[in-house]
Amino acid sequence: MSGQDWLEKDYYATLGVSKDADASAIKKAYRKLARTHHPDQNSGDPGAEAKFKDIGEAYAVLSDPEQRKQYDSLRAMAGGGPRFTAGAGGPTGGASFEDLFGGAFGGGGGRGGSTRFSTGGAGGFEDILSGMFGGGGFPGGAGGRRAGFGGPEPGADLTASLTLPFRIAVAGGEMPVTVEGRSMTVRIPAGVHTGQKIKLRGKGRPGSGGGAPGDLVVAITVTPHPVFAIDGRNLTVTVPVTFAEAALGATVKVPTFDGDTVRVKVPAGSPSGKRLRVRGRGVPASGKNAAGDLIVTIQVVVPDRLTDEARSAVEAFAAATDGADPRAGLFHAATA
Repeated sequence: MSGQDWLEKDYYATLGVSKDADASAIKKAYRKLARTHHPDQNSGDPGAEAKFKDIGEAYAVLSDPEQRKQYDSLRAMAGGGPRFTAGAGGPTGGASFEDLFGGAFGGGGGRGGSTRFSTGGAGGFEDILSGMFGGGGFPGGAGGRRAGFGGPEPGADLTASLTLPFRIAVAGGEMPVTVEGRSMTVRIPAGVHTGQKIKLRGKGRPGSGGGAPGDLVVAITVTPHPVFAIDGRNLTVTVPVTFAEAALGATVKVPTFDGDTVRVKVPAGSPSGKRLRVRGRGVPASGKNAAGDLIVTIQVVVPDRLTDEARSAVEAFAAATDGADPRAGLFHAATA
């Protein structure tokens, strides 16, 4: 990149930001454009590749406070960046380089004057401007190449989906995933659930120019289990009980995820939906996470057929509880 580029190119327009944009806005605009025009995203498109280079060039200058200051100062002196000629003068349709800067160096400066400038070689355009701006120079000029232009570019992030067997989701493990022809292993922590995302740092697309690779974000779907479900670090299970067990109380067997059973006491008078807790029988402990609990939900089962004897017993119960209205508070609450 030569000093002439700074005069001719509007880096703010390239990134689509205003001249008073702060560093955060410039970085945000650059990252968005770089992803859009990255060669990996536009294979075989020379226009996208050229645009990507222009974006990188603009960001290299505007992201460096010192270079940005020099760039703004130069273009302000040039009236916004018209095209300059390196020759002596003549009908070029605009002021020549000598017309603008001749007086700054004590030379003739005007058209036809004795001062001459070149855009390359020792003592050329970059050397002159380097002295004007404190020796900072231009990227690629006599002042030395600035870090950033043509420098490291981070790789793009990638996404993938992974469906897990329920037991892998609960206990954890490893699962293979293939992304853009690359196979890798994903470590599954114990207790993952549908909708959760696992980030694998550095497993996205490779960067360019020594830039860091992007990340791989894996979206998880867990295959439902016929008995258990995951709720954070806990497992849940619904256990049917008879009316008599719920009304009179009972101790019932409940299956656990590890294939064992535990005995759970159902208090007398337990309604459907009552939740009981069995500590330590949920998602297994892993790392700094303690084992979760098993949450047992009681479901009172009403038989769809009754024997004559059972019907008589229910009728006797109904007669014994005649006058009790379980819906008494419902209508009062509905009109509150």
